[in-house]
Amino acid sequence: MHGANSSGLTPRHFILNGIPELEALHIWISLPFCFMYVIAVLGNCGLIYLISHEEALHRPMYYFLALLSLTDVSGCTSFVPNMLCIFWFSLKEIDFNACLVQMFFIHMLTGMESGVLMLMALDRYVAICYPLRYSTILTNTVITKVGFATFSRSVLLMIPFAFLIKRLPYCRGKLIHHTYCDHMSVAKLSCGNIKINAIYGLIVAVLIGGFDMFCIFMSYTMIIRAVVSLSSADARHKASSTCMSHICAIVITYVPAFFNFFTHHFGGRTIPHHIHIFIANLYLLLPPTLNPIVYGVKTKQIREGVIKLFSERKIF
Repeated sequence: MHGANSSGLTPRHFILNGIPELEALHIWISLPFCFMYVIAVLGNCGLIYLISHEEALHRPMYYFLALLSLTDVSGCTSFVPNMLCIFWFSLKEIDFNACLVQMFFIHMLTGMESGVLMLMALDRYVAICYPLRYSTILTNTVITKVGFATFSRSVLLMIPFAFLIKRLPYCRGKLIHHTYCDHMSVAKLSCGNIKINAIYGLIVAVLIGGFDMFCIFMSYTMIIRAVVSLSSADARHKASSTCMSHICAIVITYVPAFFNFFTHHFGGRTIPHHIHIFIANLYLLLPPTLNPIVYGVKTKQIREGVIKLFSERKIF
């Protein structure tokens, strides 16, 4: 009976309302988001191109960085163009199945980004604690396997979200007060029991975010112990400086993620809904925008690669 009701009450489409209470400002709000998206696409695609063409960057650290850039540019592309269509042309209607696809890719790619940051922490651990064995431990085969494992984990854990959403009956309208299809935002339109959705969402957050943060914490605990044990101040500075870009990327990614999680689950009515939505968009768009800038500024090899690339183009 419940299955029949679910299939009978599945809407053909939803309406994405953008940022509620700020509809009159959508055009102005879209400008910084559009600018950030352009920077994210150019910066991350530029990093991928540079790493693939510059032989000096064919090392595990930069392979992981290229994977992070690919994840970032795919993540923001999964929702920003559609969000800009909402802001600029009021194209708010989205097909039910398209909504599920967007939801899957957004959640899968955010989980993938967390996994790649964890792999980059392990890379720094091996580079600093086992420098002589670095190239033999992190071979291309190992990098491919751990990258595929991280991708598979995100895909397998996010697939159930689509089925959990599809099983629900929808009788509370079609209006989603968001700029993209978020799992719980869609589930709250249902008149069915969404407790399983909420519980599974928390389980996934722990399995991905909790596990990755634990691995990052343990990696940096051992890195700090190794750096402190170095006798030379210059060696300590050199070892710690190789981690600065990654630490910045962790802060850029996890601080908005924590803020988004806690405001969404514990903010209740104390934080206006449009602030929730604004933070949710920044949480997805800020890391892809800032990561290429951070690595470009902080990493000497990337700066030198950019200079060399432009010099070759100029000569040509």
